[in-house]
Amino acid sequence: MSRQRTLGINGLGRIGKLTLWHHLGRDEFDRIVINVGRPVGTSLDSVVQYIAKDSTYGPVQRFLYGQSGVLDISVVDEDKGLISAFGKELVVLREHRDPKDIPWRDHGVTLVVECTGTFRDPYAEADAPRGSLRGHLVGGAKTVIQSSPYKSKQKGVPLPDDATMLVHGINHFEFDPAKHRLVSAASCTTTALAHMMRPLLDRDLTRNMITAGMSTVHSVTNSQPVLDAVPKAGATDLRKSRGALDNIVLTSTNAAAALEQVMPEIARIGFMADSVRIPTQSVSLIILNVTFQSEALPDGTVSVERDSINAIYEDAAAGEAHGLLKFSKEQNVSRDMLGETAAVVIEGVETHTRTGFMNLIVPPSDPGAAGDSVRIPLTHVKIFGWYDNEMGSYTYRLGELTEHVARSM
Repeated sequence: MSRQRTLGINGLGRIGKLTLWHHLGRDEFDRIVINVGRPVGTSLDSVVQYIAKDSTYGPVQRFLYGQSGVLDISVVDEDKGLISAFGKELVVLREHRDPKDIPWRDHGVTLVVECTGTFRDPYAEADAPRGSLRGHLVGGAKTVIQSSPYKSKQKGVPLPDDATMLVHGINHFEFDPAKHRLVSAASCTTTALAHMMRPLLDRDLTRNMITAGMSTVHSVTNSQPVLDAVPKAGATDLRKSRGALDNIVLTSTNAAAALEQVMPEIARIGFMADSVRIPTQSVSLIILNVTFQSEALPDGTVSVERDSINAIYEDAAAGEAHGLLKFSKEQNVSRDMLGETAAVVIEGVETHTRTGFMNLIVPPSDPGAAGDSVRIPLTHVKIFGWYDNEMGSYTYRLGELTEHVARSM
């Protein structure tokens, strides 16, 4: 398999920019072609300044190399859009917004990370009037990784055969270069949730869940206005048009539906999900609620309790999920997690369990006889997981998925 030394990125918004930062600090790609599709500022230096600074994470050199980092980004050729950045060549394309018109082939790009958030329908044809994911394939890409879940008007139908949804550390190994042309990297919340659920589903003690649900207390995103705005045509959630800086906004999330595509065994569990948007820049919190049928032990306790749940996560953090999941015994606040590289950090001090008992009547074998009553312990578990929804939990996993795909092509 040949190594892909050139990467394409379409869109330089929050995820596009942080994807670039991620790969500037890695050795997988030494040349990155970035399509912004329009003029930026007054010159290419405006792009340089945008790349070099970030209101959430600070200067790029400090993020990559700490306090001793030195800024190393400069314009090489204004007309050709060439920038030198930390020893890598960046090419900035500023003409085409429709994916099919972006000249990836001319720049030797076969792998594109789609970060605009605009092209999300895996069914849309390459020549769709407003552009599509498949347009990148016309432009020369062999594989496109979408930095968000798929979204389509076609409901309840399987994904096209050449499309898949992957989360690094969960099912990224399912990528098939001979088959897959479109890859969704799911969402930040789905990524963190998958890494919270995986250890529970992999242990006999907690594998058989009855129900599960989650709420994500989520930072604002660029889909929300700074001030109140008129809802777009067809908008059904009017609250997402309210000012992001001043409100707690109740809204929905597709994390549960996306999780079923990444972890099919979730489909057998009654799973609910919702989102609460809050006025912070980044770092979000999953509150996971799960109900288990416990086993009553001889000493009067039950098999599923706080210490056993925390032990599962401690074991996973030290073992199969090392670097992807962390377990904390500290009392953290959201700012402590800014820039955290793990997919999720379990706040172990806040793990809670409560057991109740259900009396199950067993039908008698003889008609008219009284049935037997069986007392079954049911344990409700509440688990808290931090995730840096922009950088650590999402962009790092997206970057690792991109590197895996590149090595597989």
